[in-house]
Parts: sequence; structure tokens; C-alpha cells
Amino acid sequence: MLTRRNFIATAAAFPTVSYLTMTAALAATPKDILVVAQQLDNMTTLDPHVSFEAVGSEICGNMYQKLVRPSLENADEVLPEIAESWQADAEGKTFTFKIAKGQKFASGGPLTAHDCAWSLQRVVTLNKSPAFIITQFGFTPENVAQRVRATDDETLVITTEQPTAIGFLLYCLSANVGSVVEKAVVSKQAEGDDWGSAWLDKNSAGSGAFVLQVWRPSDTITLNVNPNGAYEGSLKRIILRHIIDPSAQQLMLSKGDVDIARNLTTEQITSLGDNPDVKMLREKQASLMLLSMNVANETLSDPKVWEAVKWAINYTSIQKNILSGTHDIHQSIIPEGLPGADTEMYFHQDIDKAKALLAEAGLPDGFEITFDHYSAQPYPDVAQAIQSDLAKAGIKANLISGENRQVLTKMRAREHQMILSAWGTDYFDPNANADAFCINTDNSPDADVKSFAWRSSFKDDKIIEMAVAARDERDEAKRIEMYIALQKYFAHNSPFAIMMQKTTTAACRLNVEGVALAPLPDGNTYAETTKA
Repeated sequence: MLTRRNFIATAAAFPTVSYLTMTAALAATPKDILVVAQQLDNMTTLDPHVSFEAVGSEICGNMYQKLVRPSLENADEVLPEIAESWQADAEGKTFTFKIAKGQKFASGGPLTAHDCAWSLQRVVTLNKSPAFIITQFGFTPENVAQRVRATDDETLVITTEQPTAIGFLLYCLSANVGSVVEKAVVSKQAEGDDWGSAWLDKNSAGSGAFVLQVWRPSDTITLNVNPNGAYEGSLKRIILRHIIDPSAQQLMLSKGDVDIARNLTTEQITSLGDNPDVKMLREKQASLMLLSMNVANETLSDPKVWEAVKWAINYTSIQKNILSGTHDIHQSIIPEGLPGADTEMYFHQDIDKAKALLAEAGLPDGFEITFDHYSAQPYPDVAQAIQSDLAKAGIKANLISGENRQVLTKMRAREHQMILSAWGTDYFDPNANADAFCINTDNSPDADVKSFAWRSSFKDDKIIEMAVAARDERDEAKRIEMYIALQKYFAHNSPFAIMMQKTTTAACRLNVEGVALAPLPDGNTYAETTKA
């Protein structure tokens, strides 16, 4: 189906083809162009050292490379990308990376250790939202040039402030913020002290599979194959179209107007199950749905109440009847797919146990509480199901629906009692979530660091000690064991009921192969995608 919008997008790809010729020819998308229907409004920049939104990170992941990348087959393994090898010194503070020779940026310019050092220096100096992933190793604008340096074209040396687990450092360098940009190109576009950021917002200077042709906000993103990249497939171009309505995405996919639909609902995924021209690709995302209890509330300060709430919820029913196809049950703070994730199901519905725990807490008749949740589906349906489950144990939860921003603002101000929300992991290492959920060293209202634990006034010295010890452990196998132990202890000794892990689905036409989905958005890639 040719609409005005896809005519414009396709006309840009074939500027010499007439409208009448194109109308006759387009029974399906061209074989060398991949057309994706996706919600693209969650984007503010395509500068990889600034972008911290899911869609922006995904686009950047297709245009840039990092020193290393996590294996999608084995979460405990880190693979070479720009760096071909690395080693740590005995003290665990100096890390030397060897950069593979012969690599090029999309411009044709050589990719060297100097670009790698400059990119990390840029991250630290700009100090935008994702910079903490890198600066947590002790880098500052004042010291980063000395601590991150290229000693020659093939050697990058990174010196951390404290002894560091090499896995921790590598996973952080594999994050989107660790993308390597071409120094010679970006530095020429600098305006004042912005390190070329205004230009890089809507341009690219990477070595990934694709290069940015154009980004029209809330309309389209067009990526061309990088002529100097590693892509060896049949595609010449990817056009991502901003289609906000999942129903429209479903219709366009069914008719062959797009090759992939990225934002389908559970019902739409189910309805496409009988379509012989469509297949589903699913992957767990590092995004958790959870219930948080504010310990500042006297009733919710009792660990027995935390346990009672967790035993009252019917996780299986919620997943099967509300979240099938979009979420799986997961009850630990480290999402499945990341190193060290514990997949044990700690809780199932046991109303008698929940009632007994409430009685032990001095609440034999239950209690009444407010329960905030996002207004966008599936959160209202999940909240109502939890409300019904809690009522069986004697807990009256009064639902308060709000837009995401309203709910998050209330939680960040610590004004909630009980809340249903989501948490997305920032980088591939288990410390990403352990730090957020476990470490709250200053529970005062004016704390400098207001972690997820702080938002619910939760501070547990043993959990903090376990999280810090696991983060700093340099024996990788022992480190994973420590994170497993932390998750088990946290599940039974915290005011957080981790319930579900989100899955992402790419609904594809049958002739599409090689789409890769990953736990984190920047790992979703078309680098090996082809069309038959």
C-alpha cells in the first residue's frame, strides 16, 4: 500500500524514479531496503555519549562500535569488537587494550587507539546523563587525559582510581556510552566546548554497520550501509518509520508495507500467530516490572509485611492472562540474560502464608494503603489484579493512576506508599541493578545519591556490604557467586517485589533473516539482516 508518507520515504531512496513508476512497482518493500515500523518519539539525540533513551541507544548501536561487546549466547563472556585483546596488571588498576589494525570509520579514515581515548575523554568531559557509567571508575574532566590515553595507534591504556574487576570495567565499556567516534570528523564540528555534540545530534561518525543519512524527528530515520563496515548482506538501506499506533503497525506488516513491526501488543502478537507470512522474534529485555513499598510508611516498615505482600500475588495468573507475549515471570533484581542473574522463583501465591505473616506483624485484619501505578497499559490491568490478590489477604489497596512522569515524580519525592513501576538496566554488568536497588548509604532527604533504594527509604547495611563486595571482587567466578547470594538474600529482605521481566518482540515478514535482539537496546542490531 502506497501512502503519502511511504511515498516520500521511498522517493528519497530513489530520487530519479517517477511517482507512476513507483506506484506500479511497489507491491512489497524493495529487496535491498528494510522498512521498520517503530515508535520513534522517545528520542532526543543520536550522540552516543549523550543519548540515554532506548530507541536512541538502539540506533546508535547500529552506527557505532565499542572496544568490546557482550556475548548474546553466553552472558558471562565478553567479545572483542574494536579491541582485539586486553589485559589487566597485577594490581587491577591499569588495563591495556590492543586495537585491531586496519579498521576504518565510515568516512574511510583509520580507526586508532587515539580515537578510542578521545571518545572516552569526550564522555567524561561532556558529563551527560550516561557518563556515570564511565566516571564511576574515578575519571574526571581534570584527570581523564592522563588516565585514558593512547600510547600509539594500536595501544589504549586505562587506569582506574581503585582496583577494579576487569569484567565490571569491560561491561561498562560495552555500553552505548562507550561508543567510539571519529576524532578527526567530530572535533572539526565543535562549537565552543560542546565537543561537536550539536552536530553529532543528527549526524554520525562511527564504524558500525550503518551510517545516518537523515533523521526527521517523529517521522523517519534512514540508515545507509557503511561502505567501510563489516556488513556483508544484501541491504543497502534501512528506513525506520515512526508509526505510533500498534494497530497500524500490525496492518502495515500484514499487507507487506513494512518488513518489521516493533511495538505490537499481546493481542496483536497473538492474532498474527496464524499469519503464514509473519514470524515472531522474541528476546528478554533488561527491564523489570516491580512493586515497591515505601519503608517510611510505618505499616510498610515491617519485613513481615513485605513478605506477606509477595506471597499474596498470583504471578502466574498475571503473566498468563495479562502479560503473555510481553513479559515473563522473573523475581530477582538482575534480569535474565545478564551475567549472574538468578532465575529462581522465590514466591508464588499462598494466601494462608500471607495472612499468617500479617498476623505476626500485628495486622491480623490487614491494612489499607494507596497504590500508585502508570496509566498506560498493561499497568492498570496488572494493578487491578494485584489489588484483587492483596484483598484476599486482607490488604485494601486504593489504586491511583497517573501518567508515567507523574508516578515517577511522586516516587522520586518519596511521597508514595506502594507503587507499581518499571526499572531498566543501564549497562550489562550486574552492578548496574545491584547499585540501584541495594546501595543507599545516606537515607537523608538531601542525600547526594538518590538511588532506587533511597526512593523507598530502604537502607540495609548487610545488603549494602554484600553489593559492594560483589562489585569489587576481582575473581570473576567468585563475583558471580556473590551476586547470586545477594539476589537470594535481597528477595526475602527488601520492600521490593520483583515480578516480571519484559520481552521485546520483532514481528517480521518471512523473508527477513538475521535480526538480532538483545537484553539492552544498543544490542538490537540489523548488522546481519538480509531479505530473501
